[in-house]
Amino acid sequence: MKIFQPFLTLMLSVDLTAQSQNHNLVVQANKINGPIQSTMYGLFFEDINYAADGGMYAELVKNRSFEFPQNFMGWVTYGNVKLMDDGPFERNPHYIRLGNPGHREKWTGVENEGFFGIGIKKDNDYRFSVWARGENQKIRVELIKNNSMEESQVVVQQELEINTTEWKQYEVILHSPATEPKAHLRIFMLSRESTLDLEHISLFPVDTWKNRKNGLRKDLVQVLYDMHPGVLRFPGGCIVEGTDFNTRYQWKNTIGQVENRPLNENRWHYTFPHRFFPDYFQSYGLGFFEFFQLAEDIGAAPLPILNVGLICQYQNEESAQPTINQIQPFIQDALDLIEFANGDTNTKWGRFRAEMGHEAPFNLKYLGIGNEQWGKIYPEHLKPFIEAVRKSYPEIKIIGSSGPGSEGEDFEYLWPQMRKLGADLVDEHFYRPEKWFLSQGNRYDNYDRKGPKVFAGEYACHGTGKKFNHFHASLLEAAFMTNLERNADVVHMATYAPLFAHVEGWQWRPDLIWFDNLNTVKSCSYYVQQLYSLNKGTNMVPLTMNKKPVSGQEGQDGLFASAVWDSNEHHYIVKVVNTSNKPQQLTISFNGLKKAQLSNGKVITFHSDNPDIDNSLETPDAVTPKESPISIENNILNTTIKAQTFAIYKFKK
Repeated sequence: MKIFQPFLTLMLSVDLTAQSQNHNLVVQANKINGPIQSTMYGLFFEDINYAADGGMYAELVKNRSFEFPQNFMGWVTYGNVKLMDDGPFERNPHYIRLGNPGHREKWTGVENEGFFGIGIKKDNDYRFSVWARGENQKIRVELIKNNSMEESQVVVQQELEINTTEWKQYEVILHSPATEPKAHLRIFMLSRESTLDLEHISLFPVDTWKNRKNGLRKDLVQVLYDMHPGVLRFPGGCIVEGTDFNTRYQWKNTIGQVENRPLNENRWHYTFPHRFFPDYFQSYGLGFFEFFQLAEDIGAAPLPILNVGLICQYQNEESAQPTINQIQPFIQDALDLIEFANGDTNTKWGRFRAEMGHEAPFNLKYLGIGNEQWGKIYPEHLKPFIEAVRKSYPEIKIIGSSGPGSEGEDFEYLWPQMRKLGADLVDEHFYRPEKWFLSQGNRYDNYDRKGPKVFAGEYACHGTGKKFNHFHASLLEAAFMTNLERNADVVHMATYAPLFAHVEGWQWRPDLIWFDNLNTVKSCSYYVQQLYSLNKGTNMVPLTMNKKPVSGQEGQDGLFASAVWDSNEHHYIVKVVNTSNKPQQLTISFNGLKKAQLSNGKVITFHSDNPDIDNSLETPDAVTPKESPISIENNILNTTIKAQTFAIYKFKK
């Protein structure tokens, strides 16, 4: 053994040297550079994974107006039930007529399964409403346990008298004495004389976001609010295009009286045969008015995306697309939307907005036109949109697209086209594997500072063989985002996608926020997005290591970093991501300040020893950020960042 001792000592020495190598990060604290846009970190909403109906839109009844192509989908009927089609709402004409079941021991009625069941909570109130007509009629409304082995299925019940020959809306409040994640709604016709007509059968929690009647699911909106997002993009990406011309998203169908908003097919319900949901439709209860209102509620700039006069290019040949001579109605929709959002109440669409309950304008500043289109057909269609909007509303900033890829032929073709057309921002999308995110630390360093700005509109790290929200994917997203922050003069917006996913109804993953009928789970990626948003600062500050950006380059040991100044709180904020599998020693020097000008601060760390761990319904807090105090001496911080860690260092000037 003595023969090998010098060699062993040498090896230990080399290993300790590697472990203890110091990384000197220099923050030029006296160089407060350009502003970081308030829109920098935001939210992208698309009705995929049951994000709207069955998700954020708090309606608990599926197919409430019997307008699904299979009119009783979601319902079980019993007794004497007939489908009628001459109802009071022109664009939703169907309703049901209940009649005598023919025997005193039989019953007539209907039962609704909800969205993967109906989630109800103990001691919470639920508002049942229905449009009805009938003379001297009575119904019993029940929330029941589905497949219960108990003596009674009934959780709560109320009776409702109906006595009118004209259509009228009726309501009753159901107070739940128990929690049931998968209840059903059951309605019995109690009177047996004559007939009773029911339309738009609805059930909402009374406790919605901001207590708005028949509004949004409170817990899901709260997690959006808690991010303090700068922008809200809606109503989505591919869903804007539709599968074909008739199913394209039309914003005018989503406003006005909710009972008369027509049903639309959801283009995601059959896209993936391995995750097939033929009962996935859009009621449009969550429409453009509600999206604008939501953006206002959570302090985000509204960013609607409109159809550019093309239907989904993935699903349709170019010969099936509307021609350039057929897109004037699409252009008019864009102009009318701006009037709806910003117009005075003496305008047609401004008055419509006011009549819906929002007299003040929504202060729309951005408009996206098109989503992931490619080829010559896209700029050809986009050009007349830009010309029309510029002529009538020159203050509106227009967002174009660079296609479905983060690089490649379509990307290289469309960027010059967006410059030529004068787009204000260009929407880039990248759902990419780990290696891509690790390689993109300098992506925006050499972008043209005089051209259109960047909207990183859809992105997420997709793990190889791990297409879910595991910690390692979120860590690499954090690393990539240091590049967004260092280049905030070019990148003005960034939104992770998709936003929501029902644990039983997802078609696509990973996703930012998961939920079931009663609970919400913040993914690891959610915490990364939230940490950036809450610590975005107001101005860029140069940060280098050996006079180079800290962007995961060779010799930087897997480190990524950026720095900002917050003029509101007088904080310097340094973000460091260690993507390597070993701890790294750091010296962070704040140059250009007087000695001891920085006081002791705090460090927020986001770390897991298990790279594959994921927050879930069973363990929603498996990985969460941790905050602790940290000391600094003479404006120099000496510290160690653990392996596989995202850390934020904050010091007050």
